Amino acid sequence: MRFEFRPYSRAFNPPLLTCHGVWRIRRGIIVRLSDESGVGFGEIAPLDWFGSERVEDAIAFCQSLPSQIDRSLIRAIPADLPACQFGFESALPSVSRLETPRMSALLPPGERACQGWETLWQQGYRTFKWKIGVNAIGDELKTLKQLAEWLPNNAKLRLDANAGLTVEQAHQWLEAGDTYNIEFIEQPLPVDQFETMVALSQQYATTIALDESVATLRQLQTCYDHGWRGIFVIKPAIAGSPARLRQFCQQHSIDAVFSSVFETAIAREAGLNLAAELSCGDRAVGYGTTHWFTDLVTENFEELWQRLSPC
Repeated sequence: MRFEFRPYSRAFNPPLLTCHGVWRIRRGIIVRLSDESGVGFGEIAPLDWFGSERVEDAIAFCQSLPSQIDRSLIRAIPADLPACQFGFESALPSVSRLETPRMSALLPPGERACQGWETLWQQGYRTFKWKIGVNAIGDELKTLKQLAEWLPNNAKLRLDANAGLTVEQAHQWLEAGDTYNIEFIEQPLPVDQFETMVALSQQYATTIALDESVATLRQLQTCYDHGWRGIFVIKPAIAGSPARLRQFCQQHSIDAVFSSVFETAIAREAGLNLAAELSCGDRAVGYGTTHWFTDLVTENFEELWQRLSPC
């Protein structure tokens, strides 16, 4: 197969605020594989602070490859390049697009969430995610109370802490979750506090979902082996090999929520196909993120490719 790649940078509009700070630019790489049977596109969308390789590592790997590659090379991509594994495998010929699952939408941070949900509701979203641990906890709990009062009865709300809470704050949020019937709280504590999250999951009605703790397939397997049977938030674009992820999910009946890493339509479609194939429950997938961008927004992969400059 002929191999080509083109890096991209796209600006969040507005910038995304999490407990890790302000995220302004999403960088990644589009992969194009072609042979006599046709053309395939894949996307490498690393999140190094989440557990994948850096974008610079992915670019260096792509630069090291010849212009002609085969499937054996793709199968040999090492586990410490999980976003590269996903991007190259996704560019291989695959099944046509499956039916799109229901999606949750990411709300604006802070008090803006109380107004931002209405437009998303009108667009058809019924499940919403809100980032916490961004502002003072007292202010955020007041905003949560407002959100819970204003959202329609059939709406669902998820909270995402991005591993940014203390144990004391986690207790406060879980108590609030029980009060306001929150669907689940994602990753309240850092990755190294796995046992504490297990204990917390047994103390409250509100479910805890692991996110940063299961960023890659290797971490997913480890947490499963250590007994986690709560929700697993799977980000396919950084998890690693789609084939191995498929094998894991088919072998274990886990409560999985497939989620975005703010990728373009290329990795988004590949991730949604995996979600449609492998989701066991009726939970909305976390791909309601396209409203955070105004550039490179197209479902036409060839058009997206042509907008990018060669490396």
